[in-house]
Amino acid sequence: MRMSDLVAQYIKDILEQQDGEAEIKRNELATTLGCVPSQINYVITSRFTPEQGYIVESRRGGGGYIRITRINTTRGGAIMHIVNSIGNALDKATAEIMLDNMLTRGIIDRRTARLMAAALGERAYLSVPQQYRDAIRATVFKNMLLTLLDT
Repeated sequence: MRMSDLVAQYIKDILEQQDGEAEIKRNELATTLGCVPSQINYVITSRFTPEQGYIVESRRGGGGYIRITRINTTRGGAIMHIVNSIGNALDKATAEIMLDNMLTRGIIDRRTARLMAAALGERAYLSVPQQYRDAIRATVFKNMLLTLLDT
């Protein structure tokens, strides 16, 4: 498992233990996990975004911290939040992160996540010119999510 995956899982475990809110000190977490503080920054900015259902606050200085809060909404509200955050293009890596987050939060089950991942993966778009893949992926994902609202 890559270091960024370990950091993300560690933070998710804290969020789970503390009812969706974690307050961490970047340097302490880096020491605990045996990585550099910039790795913590990277994980937070790439995996704990509003699009993925998180609010991140930080305070710098000696007593500084990073507070990560999981946004708690209804299933329909969470789905619409994701639809609105996708935009006009979506790369495969971001789609996978969104699916993982939806699975973790219980918005979708494992079977649905696997089906959606297959429809959003690179293999599904091999016959599509590279410059159009992310736009089509975004449209397909939005349509799948909107369909979930009816179930």
